[in-house]
Amino acid sequence: MPSPAERMRKLVDELNEHDYRYRILAAPTISDQAFDEMMKELESVEAEHPDLVIPDSPSLRVGSDLTKSFDTIVHQAPMLSLDNTYSPEEVEEFDKRIRRDLKDESIAYSVELKIDGVALSLIYKDGLLVRGVTRGDGIQGEDITPNVRTIRSIPIRLRGDLRNCEVRGEVYFEHDTFAAINAEREKNDEPLFANPRNSVAGTLKLQNPKLVASRNLSYFAYSLASPEIDLDSHFDRLQLLSDSGFVVNAERDRFKTSDEIIAFGDRIEKRRNDLPYDIDGVVVKLDSYRLQDELGATSKAPRWAIAYKFSAEQAETTLEQIGLQVGRTGTVTPVAHLTPVLVAGTTVSRATLHNFEELARKDIREGDRVIIEKGGDIIPKVVSVVEASRSKSTKPYELPTNCPVCGSTLVSDKSEVAIRCATVSCPAQMKGNIRHFAGRTAMDIEGLGSALVDQLVGAELVADVGDLYSLDVDQIASLERMGTRSAENVVTAIAQSKTQPLSRLLFALGIRHIGATVARSLASAVGSVDALKSATEEELLEIDEIGPIIVQSLKDHLANEQNWAVIGKLRAAGVKLEADVDATGSEVESPISGKTIVVTGTLERWGRSEIQDLIRGQGGKPTSSVSKKTDLVVAGEAAGSKRTKAESLGIKILDEAAFAELINDA
Repeated sequence: MPSPAERMRKLVDELNEHDYRYRILAAPTISDQAFDEMMKELESVEAEHPDLVIPDSPSLRVGSDLTKSFDTIVHQAPMLSLDNTYSPEEVEEFDKRIRRDLKDESIAYSVELKIDGVALSLIYKDGLLVRGVTRGDGIQGEDITPNVRTIRSIPIRLRGDLRNCEVRGEVYFEHDTFAAINAEREKNDEPLFANPRNSVAGTLKLQNPKLVASRNLSYFAYSLASPEIDLDSHFDRLQLLSDSGFVVNAERDRFKTSDEIIAFGDRIEKRRNDLPYDIDGVVVKLDSYRLQDELGATSKAPRWAIAYKFSAEQAETTLEQIGLQVGRTGTVTPVAHLTPVLVAGTTVSRATLHNFEELARKDIREGDRVIIEKGGDIIPKVVSVVEASRSKSTKPYELPTNCPVCGSTLVSDKSEVAIRCATVSCPAQMKGNIRHFAGRTAMDIEGLGSALVDQLVGAELVADVGDLYSLDVDQIASLERMGTRSAENVVTAIAQSKTQPLSRLLFALGIRHIGATVARSLASAVGSVDALKSATEEELLEIDEIGPIIVQSLKDHLANEQNWAVIGKLRAAGVKLEADVDATGSEVESPISGKTIVVTGTLERWGRSEIQDLIRGQGGKPTSSVSKKTDLVVAGEAAGSKRTKAESLGIKILDEAAFAELINDA
């Protein structure tokens, strides 16, 4: 008789093989009943011998070990966005730029479908899935591994020889699956999900993996990075992913000309509505990784890839009312309230009108029949008026003169088309500022959502973000739907936010034109809020990615007495206003301060995210590709093409031990 361990191993291997044949190959060799009976036997053996449970057991796909918050993980390489193109001419221009920059005639492109889902990074070690991380802000995401394990098209153990790698792909709902979920919700008198993509994002963040499993998410893999392989072709790596047990979308090809790419896109667009999942275009990638590295990337997008987006779907409906909304910076914008209409799979009742200049140019009026579309298949907008249907009773829209929230007189800025509410105490601005400040990518104050912010401002408990740190449990608990325990959790979260790094605070302050990337550059280069205020324009312009508009916005914000008073409240509360300092209390000085550093290959001492955090902490800038701007390469084992390129460019290369000695961390 086989031992329990041997029986367990045999059952796990057989079940994983059958699951692969069913989920990936769509060619099952046993019945569902036989599979279920085998699974029950495995679960019985595991229950009797819990100490022998195997890491890749299919029974572990659904666990219950998620906490109420997800750990934040820094990506091994940034998960960048793609630049969008919407016309054949833009595709042709992309191809011309590639050829001009590379001066290489042997260029090929890998072209795939752009799945309308949610990006997900998977980390495998020794062939086993060890981590699944959301895209997040591109630099860091959330560890949702227990939920990822429930997705049947994601292998827990890799097939073949691939052992250590990062795989990226898209989680999505098939149309039939999404329809079945909504049918069940309708049956149970639950609100229906609006669209597949948003539902995927929400499902991945659920606290109950069993509920995630019940929704039958799917996954297409589209990227493979591994120190173990020497495949220069992205197209060939997709085949390796397929051989390793992943579902790779079959609608892919390799082309040499822009004409071929455009023709492929046209063919796919015609079949778009026949596909069992949502897409919004095709992705064009330079096939050679060597050439990708040569082109590099901006802070937001790779230079070697584009998304060729399809024309947005349109619909006709009635514009019932033109409303107004006030943003957190005081900008007042018009919003179209529409008779609900189905567009690109979702019911639309509101659409952007951009600004009042655009509203006047298109002569959009209340009561008009209008054409709407979803820009990039995401944001609904009014495209045009059906003038033939216009009633003679309609009147041109008149510009507002007073803020719709606080009633103060609106002002215009000659340098912009926007009109603004200049009253910083306007409740709409206060609410927007506080929501932004507490956001996950800013100060990350869990529990401080829109409903609570509305109550805090309405009860006059806070007038700005500095007041958050004076709140006590009794004040919050006195609000509607807020018990003592919930109030305690919010107060704790507010206190914990005091230790967020300076870059997060700079982003959280909501200074115009300063996003997360710019905030990191400022924090790394300057080191404190006080130093930022006293820095000259010339000093700020020397910082990477900082231009005149950003400098002026920063100076205006910090020179404003009310804004500086808010910073005073933050200082008094103990919020971190300086970058990290060393043990002596002086600003961190490091041999790598201001240097651009690429880490490649497998390291023994540090994980990829750990060494990137270390580089940032010492004032360096970790990047994923080697270029002429690279100052240093840290090379582990199997460094591959990045080390070769660094050698050809004469860039300094250090091994792990030498790097540790350089930063005095040996």
